[in-house]
Amino acid sequence: MIVLGVILLIIGFVTGISVLWTIGLVLAVIGLVLWVAGALGHAVGGRRHYY
Repeated sequence: MIVLGVILLIIGFVTGISVLWTIGLVLAVIGLVLWVAGALGHAVGGRRHYY
């Protein structure tokens, strides 16, 4: 989700399409929040284990 957000940020910045910029920013922020929550040991998506 973070990678997709960054890609959309770059595409939105280069082309000047503000919708892509906004969606990319939202996806990157949500991805970072979920990543930090998972790194702190919280269950993300209702799963306690990755297997």
